Amino acid sequence: MPWSTRHRTLALCAAPVVALLAVAAFVPLPFAVAQPGSTVNVLGADKTDKAGKNTPVISISGAPVRRTTGQLRMTTIVATGPDTAVGLDDVVDGWFRTDRAIMPHDAVYPSGQSDTEVEKHNVEEMKKSQDAAAAAALGYLHRSPKDVKVQLSLADIGGPSAGLLFALGVVDKLDGDGQGGDLTGGRTIAGTGTIEPDGTVGAVGGVALKTQAAQRDGATVFLVPKDECSDATGHTPKGLRLIPVTDLKGAVDALKALAAGRDVPAC
Repeated sequence: MPWSTRHRTLALCAAPVVALLAVAAFVPLPFAVAQPGSTVNVLGADKTDKAGKNTPVISISGAPVRRTTGQLRMTTIVATGPDTAVGLDDVVDGWFRTDRAIMPHDAVYPSGQSDTEVEKHNVEEMKKSQDAAAAAALGYLHRSPKDVKVQLSLADIGGPSAGLLFALGVVDKLDGDGQGGDLTGGRTIAGTGTIEPDGTVGAVGGVALKTQAAQRDGATVFLVPKDECSDATGHTPKGLRLIPVTDLKGAVDALKALAAGRDVPAC
């Protein structure tokens, strides 16, 4: 093929690609951009009421409550909203950064839901998570919910992924390590995971970003749902130890072993 003809052919073939890229640069794409979000110590206080006082994340009545040391930090990710336009430049930028993740829009938000609908759904999921966490913790400790009342409060954060940390916080406040010490061993422990009333821990997604948030906020240990170990290990920040868990009992046992200097599971 003569060079001139070949060049014309290549140019003709490239033209549709260039046109598509040009259009994509200005058309919203079906993706969401996620990044590490805030972390909150569930053993501490979070929001401020109208009187200017901080509200404890975990409030317990009907049983003595321990003074705790160390921290149990639930972790979050922040994603662009369902109505936010994500362009080609955002997608390309996210591919080359470790503190960003490009996720299919429908994997983050149910199709057709608005910002308001998503916020309402997340609030409902958080309430379910809190109820399940209280039930799991009291069940583990063999305490009756008729006698011990647990109230969980966390402002401006939704979804079910704080369930495990809520439950651990209740256990630490009521029982610690069972021998007078703290469940945390004085460390800053972070983690993620849904929880069922029977104590089963479930996967949540976004673990690689949550480990970055945990390390940023001083955690040295991260509790991760076992099924998500592979997602976490590929991007583990330096100095952060991963401990896989499948249920509340396993998480408590692992923290007790860690505080006592014994071997603990690893991803």
